[in-house]
Amino acid sequence: MSLEQKINEGIKAAMLAKDKLRLESLRAVKAAILLAKTSENAKDFDETAEIKMLQKLVKQRRETAEIYISNNRQELADKELAEATIIEEYLPKQLNPQEIEAAVKSIIEETGANSVKDMGKVMGIASKQLAGKADGKLIAELVKKLLQ
Repeated sequence: MSLEQKINEGIKAAMLAKDKLRLESLRAVKAAILLAKTSENAKDFDETAEIKMLQKLVKQRRETAEIYISNNRQELADKELAEATIIEEYLPKQLNPQEIEAAVKSIIEETGANSVKDMGKVMGIASKQLAGKADGKLIAELVKKLLQ
């Protein structure tokens, strides 16, 4: 089942359950999918692009929540964080730091990288292999730490 089908099923379930927050969140995801499918780069919209889009939506909501918190608007921040949690349910299972580190170590061994100069080579492979399963910043920090 594609992501779009899962989202549509989630929307139906949220309507039946009268879960307003879930419905709102999933409709936002559906709108983003439709927008991406009708854009100029629609032919490049595959599963990897879907995952990146979901990660972007989650990141936007977390950043917005931080802004709300800094402006003492906790009720709005809670809503944004709840939406982020709902959207995360449709992302692949995230790897824990130990699993990411093990994957990065194997990539370093595979490529023969031995200094920070080789970081680009390692990051290229790591970001492709761990796409959607780990945060890019965390991958970059681990690669840098392991190559020093």
